[in-house]
Amino acid sequence: MSDSETIKAKYLEQIDSASDGDALEAIRVAALGKKGEISLLLKTLGKMTPEERQSEGPKINGARQAVADAIAARKQAIESAALNAQLATEKLDMTLPPPNAPKGSIHPVSQVMDELAEIFADLGFSVATGPEIEDDWHNFTALNIPETHPARAMHDTFYFPQTDETGMPKLLRTHTSPVQIRTMMDIAKQTDGSGAPIYIIAPGRTYRSDSDATHTPMFHQVEGLVIDKGIHMGHLKWTLETFVRAFFERDDIELRLRPSYFPFTEPSAEVDVGFSVEKGRRIIGGDPRGDTGGWMEILGSGMVHPNVIKNCGLDPEVWQGFAFGCGIDRLAMLKYGMDDLRAFFDGDLRWTEHYGFDALDVPTLSGGVGA
Repeated sequence: MSDSETIKAKYLEQIDSASDGDALEAIRVAALGKKGEISLLLKTLGKMTPEERQSEGPKINGARQAVADAIAARKQAIESAALNAQLATEKLDMTLPPPNAPKGSIHPVSQVMDELAEIFADLGFSVATGPEIEDDWHNFTALNIPETHPARAMHDTFYFPQTDETGMPKLLRTHTSPVQIRTMMDIAKQTDGSGAPIYIIAPGRTYRSDSDATHTPMFHQVEGLVIDKGIHMGHLKWTLETFVRAFFERDDIELRLRPSYFPFTEPSAEVDVGFSVEKGRRIIGGDPRGDTGGWMEILGSGMVHPNVIKNCGLDPEVWQGFAFGCGIDRLAMLKYGMDDLRAFFDGDLRWTEHYGFDALDVPTLSGGVGA
């Protein structure tokens, strides 16, 4: 028997009796390692004559392959035996809860949108949407905004090179008011101008050329619209008070309406919310007339201008209404204590993990909209 056959027989016997993976690895190193016996035999082929190499080469290579195959087979057998032994002794407790899987969080803007929808749905409002790329008519003209108004200037509005059918440039909407216009026009068209009550909110993205700690070129806005018969400022004030108290989850919140001017409402009012300072922090609610209290502007509002109602195909002598609008990002900042609007759009996962909301915590009035 040649040296290669003797070595092969020796290692095959050792492999067959190996009891665990460590013993098998030691055999592999001894036989096939850099300084293993079979590896050293392979190195002797270079010193042999062609005739010897032709005779011994297949034997040595055969021994190497046989040992390698035996090691692989024995390794699989040892692992299978270990797994079977483990399965025979282990038990899986199906009553235990599963481990927590990684999950995302709801962005504060999305959370506040859901809160707004929940609150206004309870008041009988529905959610309306519209395109973000608008034309001049829906974004400005129908809203009684004159051609000389500063809002139409290039430094306030993002315009496109493309134009609409009237030759006016397309633009990114500067507010969600075009959704109100489209809703009123649809109602007028469906009813042949006779009209029907409208109670909607229009949340969504809006765009203006502005950027600092409290302004961004893209931001989120919610606007509300009521069109019905016999609507007056008292209905507006009650709606806003109910909304603000439900949103901030406090009953001691006071609102102050100050006369203002908006082209699309008449009369118009800026709405301030009372705040107090508790433990060094400004809190919405409490006594705004105290030593540390005050008023903070949060939204604009007013009775829908008769020209706007007429532009949409309805009769302002029959239909009246009110509208209001505020920044969703600003509401989130006030309620959840955020101090820089730009962080809303940075995409920093650490920020969303800190301020974000669990996807299963759906806002409800019974459980608390901000729970």
